[in-house]
Amino acid sequence: MSHARATSPSVRAVLALLLALPLAVQARVELPPVFGDSAVLQRDQPLRVWGWSGPRAHVQVQFDRSKANVTADANGRWHVVLPAHAAGGPFQLSVRSGKDKIESHDLLVGDVFLASGQSNMEFELYKARNAAEAIAHATDGAIRQIKISHSWSIRPAEHLPDSHWVAASPATAAQFSAVAYFFAREIRADQHVPIGIINDNWGGSRIEPWMDGQTAGVKPAAIKARVEREDAAEAKAMQATRQQLQRWPGVLGASAADVAEARYAAGDLDTRDWQPIHVPGYWEAQGYDDMDGIAWYRTSFTLSAADAASGVTLGLGMIDDSDHAWVDGKPIGATDHAWDKPRLYHVAPGLLQAGRHTLAIRVDDLGAGGGIHGDPAQVHIQPDHGARRPFPGPWLFRPEAVSLAPTQDKNQIATLLYNRMIHPLLPLAIRGVIWYQGESNALPGDAYRYRDQFAALIRQWRRDFRQPALPFLWVQLANFSQGLDTPTSSPWAMLRESQSRALSLPHTAQAVTIDVGNPDDIHPTDKQTVGHRLALAARHVVYGESLVYSGPVYRAITLEGHAIRLHFSSPGSALEHRGDALDGFTLAAADRHFHPARAHIDGNDVVVQAADVSAPVAVRYGWSENPASANLVNAAGLPASPFRTDTW
Repeated sequence: MSHARATSPSVRAVLALLLALPLAVQARVELPPVFGDSAVLQRDQPLRVWGWSGPRAHVQVQFDRSKANVTADANGRWHVVLPAHAAGGPFQLSVRSGKDKIESHDLLVGDVFLASGQSNMEFELYKARNAAEAIAHATDGAIRQIKISHSWSIRPAEHLPDSHWVAASPATAAQFSAVAYFFAREIRADQHVPIGIINDNWGGSRIEPWMDGQTAGVKPAAIKARVEREDAAEAKAMQATRQQLQRWPGVLGASAADVAEARYAAGDLDTRDWQPIHVPGYWEAQGYDDMDGIAWYRTSFTLSAADAASGVTLGLGMIDDSDHAWVDGKPIGATDHAWDKPRLYHVAPGLLQAGRHTLAIRVDDLGAGGGIHGDPAQVHIQPDHGARRPFPGPWLFRPEAVSLAPTQDKNQIATLLYNRMIHPLLPLAIRGVIWYQGESNALPGDAYRYRDQFAALIRQWRRDFRQPALPFLWVQLANFSQGLDTPTSSPWAMLRESQSRALSLPHTAQAVTIDVGNPDDIHPTDKQTVGHRLALAARHVVYGESLVYSGPVYRAITLEGHAIRLHFSSPGSALEHRGDALDGFTLAAADRHFHPARAHIDGNDVVVQAADVSAPVAVRYGWSENPASANLVNAAGLPASPFRTDTW
């Protein structure tokens, strides 16, 4: 018979708590994704490594031959600073806390660049000009990218969204940022060290979401209230869409994989349950908020015998995102994943007869805006030997397989992207920033404010990354027909000027791209030239090389009676112009009315005059959203930035 006494419930509870304490202390160690497998770490700077473990846990960190010990804080966060490391690799990073251990393999040490901004920086390599060739030759695994997923937070966050490093290869490079990849490829060839790109962008984002609260001049409580208001409005709009879709049972939640490609393409079709819709115009603005998936448009048109005999092009506007089009049930064209590309489908002579025809368009929307959009002039019938005319209408609409998803407009609200996509990177050591953003701020009023905002963001990020001289390089807005120019103002030109003003900060440079844009496409595909010009800037600003990295820069003005002399600096490269004559200049007297001007190069100066301006006081160059005639360059072929001498 045992004489041992039974343990009371209270004693058992205490024992259980004591046994659990070591487990809490030995909680699983964690590293941010930027220190995961295949990471690139910054060379020649103290290596700051951080992560999480149990509260007050003892943590050991080792990278190559360097070791450090640290005790986590009360929240389990720890941070060590290892000695600067020369370029090389591969290496291993290991972190141990008690019996728990985490290891990251295949790490390289080289130069790390943060590539941030909106869609032109996010623009993937597979969409770029000559993409197939670039991807096929992407065989250098020492160029690596980590893509930070779109995410947001009302308050500064510690943890990045799930992400991982990927080495460039023909199997992976298609998803790299095109600008960042071409930039990295040139820097890699110049410096012969591994290059890491932190691809941290959100298409359509304004600059304010990339700032902290103090820099943006907002408080978390105000942001929280705004988010709550907008989320409530979003929920209301989504419910209205659900009610709208009830007239078509089964379409909400239907799988796209289960629908026939041409279900509603036939010329002869019962359309009594279809609804009228305005074309062009996103369907979200017409009662279908937050709807993604497959929907159909139908209309009819009539061809004369001459139209049919000559052939005809059908302009279907721009379609977000993909489409297939049929006339009388016969396919005439299709385009995949090109939300901002005008659809022009040609029907050869003789394929259609004179008379009435039915056009059916299947639209596959992958997210955000959906449907036929663009300029009304892009929706037309164009006989090969006749005048262009609009479709007579009406247009009918029917969803087929759709889902509902909240509109992702958080990229418009101050601090939200910084809090979740930049703040968790701190205090990572990096070599520099490449930035391509501004289109979303190129609006009346906003474009002028951008000069203060942009300089403030640069200063803030330098403080955040603990690098007062952090190189900051950016792409000036390309040429594009935005449609907001007036005789007295150009928001696009004003935004470019605001970008140029930031050059007054040290360790900065910009890549001018007014000659490589596309007036009809806000996402020009020539990203190789953009990456090249950024790389030239980096070779000078980051690496101290003496080379021609910039086009001519306007410095001063001298009034010379009927003419104005403009003084430029263009070190190491003489002023030149493309084409037969120098162009792109306008001249104004005190009345502030600008007139086209003649200009010629005189050494490092440009002399400008106009027959209509006898006493000029101001010059503008390339001062429009699409300065197609501006052709001042240097001998290296780098374009001059648009500018103005007035402050009107």
